[in-house]
Amino acid sequence: MKIIVIGAGIGGLCAGLALRRIGYNVEIFEQVTEIRPAGAAISIWSNGVKCLNYLGLGSKISAIGGKMDSMAYVDGLSGDTLTAFSLQPLYDRVGQRPYPVSRADLQSMLIDEFGRDLIHFGMKLTGIEDDGEQVTATFADGTTANGDLLIGADGAHSFARSYILGEQKPRRYAGYVNWNGLIETDGNLSPPDRWTTFVAEGKRVSLMPVSNGRSYFFFDVPLPAGLPNERGHYHALLQGYFKGWAAPVQALIARLNTATTNRVEIHDLDPFDHWTKGRVALLGDAAHNTAPDLGQGGCMAMEDAVVLAHCLQSHSNGIEDALLRYQTRRAPRTTDLVLRPQEKRRHACDRYRGKCALVRRAQKRDRRHDHAGHRLQYRRRAVRLEHPHLGNQSWHCGT
Repeated sequence: MKIIVIGAGIGGLCAGLALRRIGYNVEIFEQVTEIRPAGAAISIWSNGVKCLNYLGLGSKISAIGGKMDSMAYVDGLSGDTLTAFSLQPLYDRVGQRPYPVSRADLQSMLIDEFGRDLIHFGMKLTGIEDDGEQVTATFADGTTANGDLLIGADGAHSFARSYILGEQKPRRYAGYVNWNGLIETDGNLSPPDRWTTFVAEGKRVSLMPVSNGRSYFFFDVPLPAGLPNERGHYHALLQGYFKGWAAPVQALIARLNTATTNRVEIHDLDPFDHWTKGRVALLGDAAHNTAPDLGQGGCMAMEDAVVLAHCLQSHSNGIEDALLRYQTRRAPRTTDLVLRPQEKRRHACDRYRGKCALVRRAQKRDRRHDHAGHRLQYRRRAVRLEHPHLGNQSWHCGT
């Protein structure tokens, strides 16, 4: 069976690897001529790493991943630690350590694994035809490709999604702008094995370790959409947005390289259940474009790839039936992950107030309960303020 995959992002490449692993002939088509990952880094949580393990990439992802042993939330203004805790009990429970990784490193690893020469770059999808026996993809240069099915892993602005839904579903501005990049790790900003997040005034600043002595940073600021994006003003803008914040935040702003810092207006897409049409199916951001609050966008694409391969391999009632079973398994899970960040933003004021009541209660309980298990339990409750998925182990089990 021949499968056409549109898109050489994380989801498309993982789909190509998963499908080829079970014996299918896979061709990947990518519209850009050179892959330039959006964003500097990504958190591959335990569920995503398990998918990569399944694809035979366990040793390779561990080689390019950062060592993240703990998390901390810090009052952005005073610099006081609100809560800090080890992640080892979580890793022990789910059986897999996560890896924060450079997006460029991850993309290169996946491209090299599939075969760089086997990916068709510069191929923009402009048409899809399904005659019930095969699917024909038409590209901007007039060429075509035929296959038994087509997987649309063509991202947030998916052409395949428009084909399936019959319309271009509008994306929604999430209400904030994100600046992100990589710097050399500095223990004065954050311990080298800790994910540290500074929170105050409805804003946040975060640092997490990736490989080779580097740390990923990001700044989130609630702003209107459509403001000018001028690299030469990044330092001044961030100094203004974070005026009066703690010394590590000021030092991070001073150190960032504006030439390699990304600015992204964060958008998402309301969830929908219709992922397939005949022999065409969606995968990754094309199916469930979410804001990055939970760090699960890439992981969900990896899960999509593994589940898709399983459905095609294990069901014999035809391609369309297998694709519908894939949709049935994936849509409810990803819908929940798209809606959670939206719900979080509706409570943004409560979420980001420095020493909010929830964190104060957690701190008091920490002082009253010396037993490590009790401390971890209360700290987990506090951290749900920012990362509810840490309190629900299924996000890390790939279940």
